[in-house]
Amino acid sequence: MLALLMFAAVCCAAPVGNAISAYVALATGGQDDGGIAEGGSAADIPPRMLTAYKKAAQHVGTHVPKCAGMRWPILAGIAKIESNHAASRSIAANGDIRPKIYGVLLNGSGAGGNTTDFPDTDGGKWDGTPQGERAVGPFQFMPATWESVGTDGNGDKRADPHNADDAALTAAIYLCGGGRDLTKRSQLKAAILQYNHSSEYVTNVTGWIDQYTAAARGPDLKNVSGKARAVIEAALSQRGVPYAWGGGTAQGPSAGFCCSPSGKSGASTRGYDCSGLTTYAYARAGIRLPRTAAAQARVGKRIPAVLGPWALKPGDLVFYAYAPGHDATIYHVGIYVGGGQMVNAARPGTVVRLDAVDAMSGYAGGARPW
Repeated sequence: MLALLMFAAVCCAAPVGNAISAYVALATGGQDDGGIAEGGSAADIPPRMLTAYKKAAQHVGTHVPKCAGMRWPILAGIAKIESNHAASRSIAANGDIRPKIYGVLLNGSGAGGNTTDFPDTDGGKWDGTPQGERAVGPFQFMPATWESVGTDGNGDKRADPHNADDAALTAAIYLCGGGRDLTKRSQLKAAILQYNHSSEYVTNVTGWIDQYTAAARGPDLKNVSGKARAVIEAALSQRGVPYAWGGGTAQGPSAGFCCSPSGKSGASTRGYDCSGLTTYAYARAGIRLPRTAAAQARVGKRIPAVLGPWALKPGDLVFYAYAPGHDATIYHVGIYVGGGQMVNAARPGTVVRLDAVDAMSGYAGGARPW
């Protein structure tokens, strides 16, 4: 119980079972848990990769006319897990990615989690080695799969898995199958399961899709005024600022300290944790909050969890707990902006961003501090 209370005291790492966790890392380097930032775009996606995703979603209907519901967040969710959006690579104007992205050699050695030997099919044409198979490009296609479905997406009359446009369009075509309706959750999950036959993979990808979708919508503040608007605008102004465990004051971002329950230190990062962000945003509206999430739940009018998230109003604090109904177990706080969204400093490795309210588990109600 002591450990639990210590965990809840500062905030804001997500529970172990949260869907938005890093799933794989390439042999070429690990990936972090980067997050989204602003409406229509994403802080962790290089602009050229985002362009590729949007273009692929726009043009996939030319190749799969019966496909419905393809959106750029779907492609971004896949690429986030597969390559962290080609992190640390250079992306040319024509979409070519260098250095090329290779997965581990799938020889059954156990390295990178592979336990099955895949004989070479391409002579090293796509994966750079005739010694066996390895996944390639930002969407990590197997060479044999690429040979069957690879499509030119940038108009150079060549389909290359190491090109952002080609890879994104091919992924869109592959996910569409013979004409799926991806607006239906069951068909979206079936498409992702076809891409990688793992229920954990499906959970992680759909989690990122939901977060990117929330960012693309953005909040509607036309009917929000007064202190609530001041709070929300202050919070939104910090989108893209890194998460720092223990970071953030009423004056703005600050260096945090060590260490989060996952062992992450905020000492070298200038930013916010969840309650640091709320402390700052409410201070802009002239409201002083205590520093921890659990203490903030005791300020103003409490909105019980049993009323559901629809009882929240823009500007309210929104809480998450290990045992909803027991405020001592609150581990996280965000700022509700309406439309089922909140401004969120989620966990180490992310940035301040827009999230769906249900992106965190253990909804514990809200509070209206005025």
